[in-house]
Amino acid sequence: MHKKEIILIGGGGHCKSCIDVIEQEDKYQIKGIIDLPSELGKTILGYEVIGNDSEIINYIKAGYNFLITIGHMGDSMLREGLFNLVSNNKGDLPVIISPNAYVSKHAKVRKGTIIMHNAIVNTDASIGQNCIINNKSLIEHDCVIKNHTHISTNAILNGEVMIGENCLIGSSSIIRNNVNITSKTIIGAGSVVVKDVIERGIYIGNPAKKIN
Repeated sequence: MHKKEIILIGGGGHCKSCIDVIEQEDKYQIKGIIDLPSELGKTILGYEVIGNDSEIINYIKAGYNFLITIGHMGDSMLREGLFNLVSNNKGDLPVIISPNAYVSKHAKVRKGTIIMHNAIVNTDASIGQNCIINNKSLIEHDCVIKNHTHISTNAILNGEVMIGENCLIGSSSIIRNNVNITSKTIIGAGSVVVKDVIERGIYIGNPAKKIN
């Protein structure tokens, strides 16, 4: 069976993790990587940097699939901008799901999102576009995660949590059930959020408190 080809946009550390998930899922053949002009011709895990952002539209016209493989460690503007560039020009951004993850058949996952190794997305959870659901994260029943948000490694979202757009939920953080977190918020690694976050900013600690 001929596999569809996919181009990865962004050649950093997160790209390496995405490559591993794509290889394990085995639905797409990686055509190459889009990165800075200075990186042209270099390889990442055996895949060549084949162009830069200015060539994305040409690759869309050629019918390739895409995944945004730039990480989100506090600022999602670049990820969002590249996602919108592809999406607005009718490029295809499939959902990528590790075969080692569990995604309930009753959950919804929207385009351009990657569900990484050993993540769990439970019943009636809703994941937006262009999200990163990182390794070992737990998204419990009825959670809502909006677009361009990164749920980092080993983070736990208990039932009916709502995370706004462009958020970063840090590694091993815990969000209590029924908590809402407003858009453009960072929850630091290891933090515990026990009440709604209604003002955007950076929150750390147990219980999490705003520091910026």
